[in-house]
Formats: sequence, C-alpha cells, structure tokens
Amino acid sequence: MSENGNGAAPEAPQVKMQVMAQYIRDMSFENAVAQKGLAGSDVQPEIQVAVSLDARKRAVDHQYEVLNKYRVTSTNKSDGATLFLLELEYGGVFHVEGVPEDQLHPFLLIECPRLLFPYVRRIISDITRDGGFPPLNIDNVDFLALYRQELARRQAQPTPVS
Repeated sequence: MSENGNGAAPEAPQVKMQVMAQYIRDMSFENAVAQKGLAGSDVQPEIQVAVSLDARKRAVDHQYEVLNKYRVTSTNKSDGATLFLLELEYGGVFHVEGVPEDQLHPFLLIECPRLLFPYVRRIISDITRDGGFPPLNIDNVDFLALYRQELARRQAQPTPVS
C-alpha cells in the first residue's frame, strides 16, 4: 500500500507513557480497637473504601502528577463502632505523549491510576496487617466507572446564576 493518497485514515500518534516516580504523599492509620479496648469476641468487620482522583500538569513538558486518595473505614456491623481508619494519598508522576488533548483528562484519571493500583493495594494490605488486623486486599477499582460517575455528578450540579 502506498502511504500517499490511498484513502486510508491517517495513523493515530503513538502513545508514550512512562512512570517517572511514585510515592506516598500522605498516610494515616488509626487503630480504634487498640485505643478504645473493644472486646474482640463480638467484632464483625464491615469495610468501606472511598476513592478520589486528581491530576495536574507539571512544569516540565508532557509530565503530569496523578493523585489517588483512598479512605478505608472498618466498622463493627453489630454496633457501628469504628475498628480502624486508613487514609492514603498515593501519587505518581507520568510522562505522557501522543494522547490527543480531548482524551488526556480521562487518560490521566483512568489509565494512570490503573498502573498505580497494585502498589496501593500492597500498601493497604501491609498497613492493615502491621496495624494489628488481618491484611486487607481491597478489590480492584473500576477507574472507568469512577470517572463516569464523577462526570455525571458534575453534570448534575446546578450551575450558579450570576
């Protein structure tokens, strides 16, 4: 096939992505069981995981910082008492080229967090184990669904009238 005038669609630019760095930006773990001295026999843990994402351009060309914020709360089913609270803000610095401008925002908030997730899962597992609980292996996060939920939430917000 000829590259000139054969009627074929032009090739999309090659996407290049590289993880430049990843790091814990902020973390806290509170073991309420140890602090309050709850009785261990009547504990039925219920886990809730909340995830939020943020991305911003860095001063260097093609570099972006993506922040994943996790809030993991374990409460006792029987009385609602908090067993532990883990808050983790995990960041990654990415070099991204070849992504069209209109697709960059979803790329940063879907693909980049997918790459960081296995490390976040490991940290959460280690911290809960080191904090005196069984290691918590959180379920996979559907970052596409999370992104769509956030878009729907923003569209549902009333626009302020000036």
